[in-house]
Amino acid sequence: MKPCISLATTLSTPLEDDLPAIARCGWRSVELWLTKVESFLESRTPADLRARLDGEGLRAEAAAGQGGLLLSRGEERRAHWDHFARRLTILKELEVPLLIVAADFVREVDAEDYGRAAASLAEAAALAGAAGIRLALEFQKSSGFCASLDTALAIVGEAGAPNVGVCLDLFHYYTGPSKFEDLGYLSAENLAWVQACDVGGTPRELAGDGDRIFPGEGDFQIGPIIDHLGAIGYGGHVSLELLNPQLWQIPADRVADFGYQALTRVLGRWNDEPAPWGGA
Repeated sequence: MKPCISLATTLSTPLEDDLPAIARCGWRSVELWLTKVESFLESRTPADLRARLDGEGLRAEAAAGQGGLLLSRGEERRAHWDHFARRLTILKELEVPLLIVAADFVREVDAEDYGRAAASLAEAAALAGAAGIRLALEFQKSSGFCASLDTALAIVGEAGAPNVGVCLDLFHYYTGPSKFEDLGYLSAENLAWVQACDVGGTPRELAGDGDRIFPGEGDFQIGPIIDHLGAIGYGGHVSLELLNPQLWQIPADRVADFGYQALTRVLGRWNDEPAPWGGA
């Protein structure tokens, strides 16, 4: 498995300062945070961003996160889908192969909404496929619609699109209603992306994104999950995603350095990316 860092982990750092700091700490793969990218592109072009990534020896392997595609209606739906189309154009130019789609944050749903969501996901997949992009559906623990891995897998299966899989975010997995047996439904084919973090000393019911800490420093049993992913043949990226405002106050190079060491320790024997200094 390949270590990756989400640019949400260093959200307060401008992109032009972010990338060199991350590269100095050994990272070779990044998960773009789309609002951060869009701020950068207000005065520059996608070609400028490609040049900066290439210059630092970094590869943008994914982007996050697109919302509002599955259940929105009317004018709201048109706004979300127009935004989605613009983002696909940017990602195609950047040659980003994967886009993470978040489940809608809705409270009241009925049985028909699940079929409608699967149809919307298939429609989104067709547009993304035309741009050479795969989609990864991320369940959200606070969503009344798609809060578990099991439900995300069911929607992906019903969508039936070859370029759609699930995003396994360990935060939403551990603090939401997902069950251990849900992992048994994962395969190398339907698992498109993995995001890692930890939480310590906070009841799962109260845990929010701001409670995310470095993997291996909290209460999550991450090792067995990584072993399971390795056993099913997942050889993709595991992305460090820490939406923690306290970390945003720390210089990006320190966060990136601590994060690289933490994630590579957690990945252990499944880490197929050699250390930047030539170590094991």
